Amino acid sequence: MTYRAIIFDLGKVLVHFDFRRGYDRLQVHCPYPAAEIPKRLAPTGLVERFETGLVEPRDFVQQFSRVLDLDIGYESFCDIWSCIFTDPLIPERMLEGLAARYRLVLLSNTNAIHFEMLRRAYLPLLRHFHELVLSYEVKAMKPAPAIFHEAVRRAGCRPEECFYTDDIAAYVEGARAIGIDAVQFHSAEQIASELRARGIEWEA
Repeated sequence: MTYRAIIFDLGKVLVHFDFRRGYDRLQVHCPYPAAEIPKRLAPTGLVERFETGLVEPRDFVQQFSRVLDLDIGYESFCDIWSCIFTDPLIPERMLEGLAARYRLVLLSNTNAIHFEMLRRAYLPLLRHFHELVLSYEVKAMKPAPAIFHEAVRRAGCRPEECFYTDDIAAYVEGARAIGIDAVQFHSAEQIASELRARGIEWEA
């Protein structure tokens, strides 16, 4: 098999994140403890609608604030909502080497607030990607087939010519269902081994 495109997930693959960091900071501004926040949000489907591009950022913050009785301004909310991202997990040299040899595509369930911050904070990593397939822009979220088909279209090759990694097993299965060679992400070392096993090179 000849590979022409490498597709990476973002959260917990390219960059680590932990929603608890955001919940811990939000609890200061609302009457609910951090552990209660995701329980109150889940039934609303608000985050999913935001990440599918069905809600604009300021409307999202207004609705989010109503659900949690939040007393916070828009800019402060964006700062807290984006504090969840921490350490890069994939070395930049790997991305740089892959981008020189293959079509490099980022495929992420994300939203406009998070990605604006990510674009600024992690530019050294993101600048190597030829295409950014973002759920809120394409109006589809993993594991829906539509977002994987869009990633393949942007890659400019056949599904079987793409290698994809994601930390969530259901999303790996979603990619495999349309013919993409996909593996679950556990570490940079593991992915390096998976790439080498397929003859995918990135080192000079």
